[in-house]
Amino acid sequence: MASRLLFMAAAASAAVVTRRDYATDDPLTACPGYTASNVVKTASGLTADLTLAGEACNVYGADLQDLTLEVSYDTATRVHVKIQDAANSVYQVPESVFPRPAAEGSEDTQSALKFDYTESPFSFTVSRSDSGEVLFDTSAASLVFESQYLRLRTKLPEAPSLYGLGEHSDPFMLNTTDYIRTLWSQDAYGVPDGSNLYGNHPVYYEHRESGTHGVFFLNSNGMDIMINNTAESGQYLEYNTLGGVLDFYFVAGPSPVEVAQQYSEIVGRPAMMPYWGFGFHNCRYGYQDVFDLAEVVYNYSQASIPLETMWTDIDYMYRRRVFSLDPDRFPLHKMRELVDYLHAHDQHYIVMVDPAVAYQDFPASFQRGVEDNIFLLRANGSVWKGVVWPGITAFPDWFSANISNYWNNEFSLFFSPDNGIDIDALWIDMNEPSSFPCFFPCDHPEVSAIGYPPEPPAVRSPPRALPGFSCDFQPEGCANTTVRSLEIRDSTPRPYFDNLVLSPRQTEGQQLGLPDRDLLFPKYAIHNKAANADSWNAAEGGISNKTVNTDVIHQNGMAMYDTHNLYGSMMSVASHEAMLQRRPSLRPMIITRSTFAGAGTKVGHWLGDNLSTWHHYRLTIRSVMAFAAVYQVPMVGVDTCGFGDNTTEQLCARWAALGAFSPFYRVHNIFEANPQELYRWESTAASARKFIDIRYRLLDYIYTALHAQAVDGTPLVRPLFYVYPRDKKTFPLDLQYFLGPALLVAPVTEENSTSVDVYLPDDIFYDWFTHERVVGEARTVTVTDQGWTDLPLYLRGGVIVPLRAESATTTAALRTKPFEILVPVGADGTARGSLYLDDGVSLRPPATSEISFFYADGLLAVNGTFGYAADGLRISKVTVLGASGCGKREAARSVTVEVDRPLTEAFAVEVVKA
Repeated sequence: MASRLLFMAAAASAAVVTRRDYATDDPLTACPGYTASNVVKTASGLTADLTLAGEACNVYGADLQDLTLEVSYDTATRVHVKIQDAANSVYQVPESVFPRPAAEGSEDTQSALKFDYTESPFSFTVSRSDSGEVLFDTSAASLVFESQYLRLRTKLPEAPSLYGLGEHSDPFMLNTTDYIRTLWSQDAYGVPDGSNLYGNHPVYYEHRESGTHGVFFLNSNGMDIMINNTAESGQYLEYNTLGGVLDFYFVAGPSPVEVAQQYSEIVGRPAMMPYWGFGFHNCRYGYQDVFDLAEVVYNYSQASIPLETMWTDIDYMYRRRVFSLDPDRFPLHKMRELVDYLHAHDQHYIVMVDPAVAYQDFPASFQRGVEDNIFLLRANGSVWKGVVWPGITAFPDWFSANISNYWNNEFSLFFSPDNGIDIDALWIDMNEPSSFPCFFPCDHPEVSAIGYPPEPPAVRSPPRALPGFSCDFQPEGCANTTVRSLEIRDSTPRPYFDNLVLSPRQTEGQQLGLPDRDLLFPKYAIHNKAANADSWNAAEGGISNKTVNTDVIHQNGMAMYDTHNLYGSMMSVASHEAMLQRRPSLRPMIITRSTFAGAGTKVGHWLGDNLSTWHHYRLTIRSVMAFAAVYQVPMVGVDTCGFGDNTTEQLCARWAALGAFSPFYRVHNIFEANPQELYRWESTAASARKFIDIRYRLLDYIYTALHAQAVDGTPLVRPLFYVYPRDKKTFPLDLQYFLGPALLVAPVTEENSTSVDVYLPDDIFYDWFTHERVVGEARTVTVTDQGWTDLPLYLRGGVIVPLRAESATTTAALRTKPFEILVPVGADGTARGSLYLDDGVSLRPPATSEISFFYADGLLAVNGTFGYAADGLRISKVTVLGASGCGKREAARSVTVEVDRPLTEAFAVEVVKA
């Protein structure tokens, strides 16, 4: 309550702010825009000066008098347009955080896109060179470039098909009337609709019948992106940001997949993940102790549900402090035994790490951070204190000079394979950053920290026998065991440290941010839902509510006001480096909550604290599609069965099936809710066994699709309009999707329903389970008799799918199984496919195979490169679906031929005699 009163007091003392809910002509109608001069054109672009065209309007800040324009035809399909201040002082996203894509120096005559401009008032268009179709037109409103506010509006066609502008829980195809997308990272429990969430991806794809294009706005400041259609202004999209520069990349497509590929050239190709990362994962916030963990591992085994990886939430920590173990509930020697047990059974272990470090003498992580001067500081040189799970905390400054050494060292100590917790991958959370119990201005964190950390659960002995585990995990315990007790000092460090160095404030001319800005109380109020009301994001300091205050200055002179949205991605980069220094030859797998554009180059993403509701079950699909197909973060998934609230047997059975067809597949929920491990109900266990079996058989197909995205950006998960871009009925679909190029996933989406309407485009499909040929006629069909453990799956004709001939309980065992090549014949009687093979874990695989399959006229040809070899690497059978009579449904049939050919050289197999 005290913190809330302080928050309200700050609101009362702050200046009055001009507010608006949507773009209007008042008060910005007075803004004069800019005039272009000194235009210099070259074959690969142009430069110009932009000068304020009249009297400054100064609505949300001071209008900048002089700007520069730079246009570059980077590639044949990409144009880069940047408008910035002439003095080069306005903050720009640092290249160290977001490396800029290389410009190939394409010429305008060779470009698929054309840049044009009007001198006064300045505006510009980007259009298609071949047709002249305008894709982006800023003449819709005058350009506003102020010290703490930028506006740029583009015209749009009526009822546009727009996708992206995440992270959000709204429909995949965005609303186009009275719609606001706010980008400002927040700890968003329940992933509410119509809200800013954990991450920020200021990119949209627009799909038209004439083609698809993409627009990426490289800006990390808080922003509202407004989409509306009014009688006065028509259909438009408008950027309203709290700062930064207007830095745009336009990509031409023209297909949706090509737009995704071209966007990946800008933000970077996604990282390859370890093969085992596609196995099934389990976690829960609220496991009582190490005995709980061991029992869950044992129970999955007894239920014959393959468990690849066991995870632990913050329960393992001593009083929720990072880089510590609870010595009574998760003692080191027993945790090491558990990890050894998992590794001995070809399983894996992952724990959570939060960015905020407990402001305590134990563990020594805080003191080491002080010594290395890596924490965010207040203006008086003291550590900036927030409040998270352990109570009062300090936050790493990812721009500090010693941050890599500090973070790497903490990982080396705590996750040591010799005397620590030898984790196999990493989970990072709360990195928006969240300081959720401490309301702005968080001047009295000791008050907000009352009740944090929560009291730990009771200490107990092993509750029951666990066959296969050591005596430490049995009720009778171990005889003659001596365990060194951990010395813990529960004391608070002093408030000031002589060695802390406060950096100078912003310096002009270095893109660090304009001086003399009001970093706490901007005049423009973005619609950040972490504030008590949207309007509080201005005069009441709402952009700092429940997070680090935006007037905190980094060690390099930048302000949190500008960099807030980068915090999670910067933690991801540091953690990726820390995991690499532990195991230099292995690919790190890191799953994060907060992301910025380009995060997929280092990490995967789980979609946050969802709820056990049917709405959030459906939300799984569009959120996964957005991250994998639009934002280039393909290793993505939700907390299967929901994180918050109590799931039901029916919901969890359905979700266990749907989760099996997300790239990242994990069950996780909160301690207040009922446990929901997949063995808890028989129908859920049956669903898990059935669909994990299918997932594992498909694992090399999924892995191959990830490799394709890592190579050229081709999405692992594809909305239907990516595959059928001319079919208008596919444009809004967000309850069915393709996993990889071939598998159509179309789950039942309503409670108590045993049927689902599935849209089948004009194409040939095959039922996964029956192999029956289904002719799509560009209409919806109703699939019936779908029980709780059913999920309709279809194979797209013409795309070959390599499968393991049988499943296994671990991915290590799976890799010993032979392949079955599944050939769903297309309408033209042919089919093509591919298979990528490597050792599944190496950062730089010593050997790889890239194999192509082609089927026609009864013959399957296998070609490619065959560098990877392993015992038992062979094809055991080939199954052709629709083997004959491809033009007649009744004549189609399935044919299986047993073969025994090694996947180490090219060969051909006659499957159906001509």
